[in-house]
Amino acid sequence: MDLLEQIRRDYQQFPKHQSYHLYADDVYFKDPLNEFRGVRRYQAMIGFIDRWFRDIDLQLHQIGYTSPSQIKTQWTLRWVAPVPWRPPMSIPGHSELGVGDDGKIISHIDYWDCSRLSVLGQLFGQQPTD
Repeated sequence: MDLLEQIRRDYQQFPKHQSYHLYADDVYFKDPLNEFRGVRRYQAMIGFIDRWFRDIDLQLHQIGYTSPSQIKTQWTLRWVAPVPWRPPMSIPGHSELGVGDDGKIISHIDYWDCSRLSVLGQLFGQQPTD
């Protein structure tokens, strides 16, 4: 199975059964809330999402190579927040994955196509505005 197909499968199963072997041991990860190195920390972050959030749905809209060493994905992440009133949450975004010479993912940078404030507002019933 090629790398794009494995990533596509991970999106379909997220956050369960992720292919952590695709990532370099010292993978660089960044999103609007986190920045770190290491596949073990990446696993821990996914584990946190799996334990705390409900009804997680990661929809992959687009995936492809933008260069021989760069993959871009376009996605929407939805879940139910772990608070008593259980608001539905949604983040549209995209990711840029750097691929090393050995074919492993060496960087994974997520961009949200909305503000952090917009995401926080969803906790209180506000619809995304950007």
